Amino acid sequence: MVILHVKRGDKSIFLYETQLNTLVRDIIANIIVIYNGRLKVERICSEMESLALHGTMLPPNMIGLTDEQIEELKLVDEWGDRCIPSGGFIFNKDIYGRRNGKQPLTNMQELIKKTIADAKALIASKELIAKNECLTQKQIQQAISLLKGCCTIIYPMKLPPHDVIRMEFDNIEDLSGTHASLEVIEPQLAQLWFSGKEMDPDQKLSTYLGRNDKCKVIVKLQKKSEGAPSREAVISEESRKELMLLAYKKQEEWKKLEQNDDDDYLNSPWADNNQMKRSFQGIRGNISWKP
Repeated sequence: MVILHVKRGDKSIFLYETQLNTLVRDIIANIIVIYNGRLKVERICSEMESLALHGTMLPPNMIGLTDEQIEELKLVDEWGDRCIPSGGFIFNKDIYGRRNGKQPLTNMQELIKKTIADAKALIASKELIAKNECLTQKQIQQAISLLKGCCTIIYPMKLPPHDVIRMEFDNIEDLSGTHASLEVIEPQLAQLWFSGKEMDPDQKLSTYLGRNDKCKVIVKLQKKSEGAPSREAVISEESRKELMLLAYKKQEEWKKLEQNDDDDYLNSPWADNNQMKRSFQGIRGNISWKP
């Protein structure tokens, strides 16, 4: 099996396991599903943190309005009255005007926090890469199922249809005009680069890696419009820091040498004219013969 260390720019994303006889096109398709799935989990986790603080989302026509404007326009959050968290709620106003302020009780908040932590652990980049563990579509689905199950426990009647969390679960999210839309990569626009060259989707992986089916290589995920990615650094970040530290120590040593007097060497033992005489007499150190 071949391990692909997938990077986006200089950032490590995850490890992906595949075979040499697999088409690059199929590899790209699977990597994109995992990559976009990770982004979905992160978006849901972010919104569920807001859910734990301020309850469900307001209808689109009420978002961003002040209480006075809502009252003047006679707008009503009908879904807010239907979707009450299990056990009741505490009112905690959302200063951004996105959610209705019906915060779940403390025990439900703790459930949300724990579920978010468990979901993030399933897709954690640094931890999985450090353990040399590959990320799979199954883990992405497990993370989404955990988050969905948590919401079902707290809101058995389901979240409002306009809540972005429910829209994410139903795969009907609208990311247009958001920063998240820039992160998502459409499958038809995805490219894989290896060793500074774009990998041809119609070629097999063995075209680039040869017959070594037990290797681990770095590949970079790009959009077609982004061009070639930056090359990998010749040395690692840790090695670079060690070299910089060594250079700094050398520089400090040279500074100290420059500050010394030119005749400072005369105080050294090897510059003593009487050293040889004393060595023949068996005398060590400076001895005064005067009383």
